Amino acid sequence: MAIMSADNADMLSEELQQGGTVLVDYGAPWCAPCKVLLPLLEELHQEFGDAVSIVKVNCDELPQLAAEAGVMSMPTVIVYKEGQPMEKLVGLRPKAVYQSLLNKHLTSRTII
Repeated sequence: MAIMSADNADMLSEELQQGGTVLVDYGAPWCAPCKVLLPLLEELHQEFGDAVSIVKVNCDELPQLAAEAGVMSMPTVIVYKEGQPMEKLVGLRPKAVYQSLLNKHLTSRTII
C-alpha cells in the first residue's frame, strides 16, 4: 500500500478503524518542513511496508480533522494503534526518531 492522502474525514476514520499501526502526517503543501518530511515518509513506507499505514492529511483542505487531532503547528505526526492516538510529534524530526517511534508501537502489545 502506498502513502494514502485522506480526501475526507471518512477515509481517515476507515483507515484508523482497520486497526494496526497508522502514522498520520498533518501538514500542508506550502509548509517547508512538511516538504522535507515527505521523502522521509516515503523511506519509512519502504522500510516498514504493510506493517504500518501512512496517511497524509492536508490541514488546509481538512481543517476539522486537524482541529480534532489538536494540531497547532505543522508538521504534526500522530501514531495511532488500534484506532487510538498513542504519541504526537510536533515539528520536523530526524528520520531515526520516526523509525524508533514506529518500532516501539509495532513491538508493544495492546492491553485489553
